[in-house]
Amino acid sequence: MSFSNTDTGSKSADPYTAKNIQDPSLKEKVEDLVAFVDRAKFCMMTTKTNDGLLASRCMALAAKEGNGVDFIFHANSESGKTNDLDANPDVNLGFLNNSGEWASISGYASVETDRAMVHKYYSPALKAWIGDLGDGKHDGGPDDPRVVVIKVKSQTVQYATARKTAIGGAIEFAKGVITGEAPQVNKLRHLSEEELQQARGT
Repeated sequence: MSFSNTDTGSKSADPYTAKNIQDPSLKEKVEDLVAFVDRAKFCMMTTKTNDGLLASRCMALAAKEGNGVDFIFHANSESGKTNDLDANPDVNLGFLNNSGEWASISGYASVETDRAMVHKYYSPALKAWIGDLGDGKHDGGPDDPRVVVIKVKSQTVQYATARKTAIGGAIEFAKGVITGEAPQVNKLRHLSEEELQQARGT
């Protein structure tokens, strides 16, 4: 089933996508994705709540695994997102910067309580977010049971990074406004589940 609101005959109904979509080597796609995510650093993580609604929260990327295509975040085990993930592990990560570059990553999330993993990715800055309750146990440190790791294993990825500099992109966009021709400004790319498995080396 698909939605359509018009018939454009033999012409592409979505010339922007047609002009900007790319399918370079897997290596290039992964390297560009990893570079963009590292620059963006923050994303919105969308989960599904117990009543079936979608909820998004800002998350800071802590680390990457799987040769850069799986993502690690810190969390407080007592927060609402861990409840959501316990009921439904499906998530979407939305990275965006002020140049309009973006990445949408669909995947499965797991809440990892293993202390070795928490120690591996722990950052002292977490104390400010988790807080020290003064009981000698819940101190915001790496052995505080509230400090957990959320690991997102990517299932599919779509992203767009700039093809040109900001000035070059603005010129291309302005030409498009004048001529009606879709601007060639981004590198639109897709990574399938099979490609992500290859990227992990598994």
